[in-house]
Amino acid sequence: MNQYIICRMRDSVFSFLLNDEKAVEIHCDREENASILGNIYVGRVRDIARNIGAAFVEIAPNTVCYLALDEIQNPIYTKKGSSPKIQMGDELLVQVSREAIKTKYPSVTTNLTFHGKYLLLTTGRTQINASSKLSGEEKKRLINLVKEIESEKVRSYGWLLRTNANGAEQETLQRDMERLLTLYQKVVSDGLHRVCHSCVFAAPHAWIARLSDLYESSAERFITDDEAIWQEAKEYLSACQPEDLPRLCFHQDALQPLCKKYSLERQLENALSERVWLNCGGYLVIQPTEALTVIDVNSGKYEGSAKNRQKAFFKINQEAACEAARQIRLRNLSGIILIDFINMDSADDNEALLHFLDGQLRQDPIRTVLVDMTQLSLVEITRMKKEKPLRAQV
Repeated sequence: MNQYIICRMRDSVFSFLLNDEKAVEIHCDREENASILGNIYVGRVRDIARNIGAAFVEIAPNTVCYLALDEIQNPIYTKKGSSPKIQMGDELLVQVSREAIKTKYPSVTTNLTFHGKYLLLTTGRTQINASSKLSGEEKKRLINLVKEIESEKVRSYGWLLRTNANGAEQETLQRDMERLLTLYQKVVSDGLHRVCHSCVFAAPHAWIARLSDLYESSAERFITDDEAIWQEAKEYLSACQPEDLPRLCFHQDALQPLCKKYSLERQLENALSERVWLNCGGYLVIQPTEALTVIDVNSGKYEGSAKNRQKAFFKINQEAACEAARQIRLRNLSGIILIDFINMDSADDNEALLHFLDGQLRQDPIRTVLVDMTQLSLVEITRMKKEKPLRAQV
């Protein structure tokens, strides 16, 4: 059974997405150091660096964020200077689109985004798009359903049909749409009357926000053994996703809390370890650096015959590819990732390995791209930066 477990460990709220009791995602949400990802602020433009195409926006005293000039679409100003272009001193609504990573500032956008279970509302381009994970026929069906909702308000925004919308009917989509429009209008109305540095929308706790991201095939139930978490999740689902209330379960076994039942501490320690053993006897060494992450594949304790060395190498590499894809998602690695597989002589084997790895990476809900294999036989991967890696969360 696939399940989403939320519990308290190490004075923080941890969420584990388990696939047959094996973690594929782990997130740590520190209550004393809450994430600002998704929050909307009245920010002030402190500086503009046109040579790098960026504005630096202060969303709180001494908290500066990066705003790409070429991504500014339909900005909502609360205070505007004389120039039609963005300038120093302007105040506008911005949303945090990426947290600070290493030495980089957080990123903000003027394209405000609100997530529902089935739809995503944006204030940027007024287009209707659909998740790339939906089939071509389903995309057409869903887009037509949204177009049929005759409303000037609907046509004034951009809409993305999420993977969860698969199979949804028009009534379900319209209900999600109306909730998002009401939320957007309240945020803008509040923002226009708030002072600079005000937070006009605080995104739900990250572990709650993920409830709208999990489709039934990835999590058949949401389970917690903490009464306060259960109550908060119940209130959120009742208001935003009433159809998912039956998936929420409260674990009441005091002798075997969730942490012990699913060995969550051990799974967390394994996810932070540099070395990951494979069933075949090989192992991965995962080493993050300032610029990129390197995953090295080693044959380790594998004891195949010398005659079938190339077959052995392919088998180790294939298992390593499956585990590397899981570890990338599990540890929330992002940016540039290089995998150094065991060298194989056959070009066909290399091609088959890349095809297999690409299939594994496509299961990741965060955009992950297999670029190619270099002349040095290093496999290049890029993964979108969104949240901090697990090692920085814990």
